[in-house]
Parts: sequence; structure tokens; C-alpha cells
Amino acid sequence: MKKLFLPFILSLFVAASAFAGDKKFAAISHDDLASAIAEKSVTVIDVNGTKSYNKGRIPGAIDFEANKQNLASLLPEDKDSLIVAYCANEACRAYKKAAKAAVALGYTNVVHYAEGLQGWKKSGADIETSENS
Repeated sequence: MKKLFLPFILSLFVAASAFAGDKKFAAISHDDLASAIAEKSVTVIDVNGTKSYNKGRIPGAIDFEANKQNLASLLPEDKDSLIVAYCANEACRAYKKAAKAAVALGYTNVVHYAEGLQGWKKSGADIETSENS
């Protein structure tokens, strides 16, 4: 029994540290995001892919798929600036790619718009589209 106990405990520690490495990002409400966009005090990153981005996005959003290699040049100089990542909806977790990339670049105020593009559209808020979509 003791021989099985130690490997079991070690596997629990490994699993716990794997989950601990999966950083949780605070959520921003629709109203707070809309206000920040109106005040031009936020950088928004869309993680839905370029095809979706061209069809419709939150106004001013950066296309993460097309710009992940030069993301640093598109983000504000101030590392305390508000950065918001989003994807399709509340079930989507792809936003973490952009959020983690921003954190890796040293940004400290990175949050998640959980409602995603579907929630933004459902609210009746304006979306941007690309002319050649």
C-alpha cells in the first residue's frame, strides 16, 4: 500500500502544477469594454481567426492570427495598459493564446471578454468588417 501511495501523491503534485500553470484571466463586462473602447483606453485582440476577423469584429480589434509575430509592435508602450482578448463566445478558450502572448510581452493588465464576438453582436453593439471580406 505504501508503495502505491508515494507515486499517487507525486502524480497529484504534477497535475496540480500543470493546472496552476494555466493562468486565469479576469473578465471584463460588456459595459466596461464598450466604455474603454469609447475612451480609447484599451487594446482589443480578436482570436477568432482572420476569416472571422474580416467578416466582423469588435471595433479596433487586432487580428491575432495575422499579427501574432509582430504583436509587440501593435501593443501600447505602457505595460500597464488595458489589453482585452476575446474569441467567439463564453465556451471558447482560444482567447488564452493572445492573453498569454501579451503577458509574455510583460503586460500586467490583461483581461478576457468572455461574451466574445457573439455576445458583442447580441448586445446590438457595432461591429467592424473588412471591405474585402
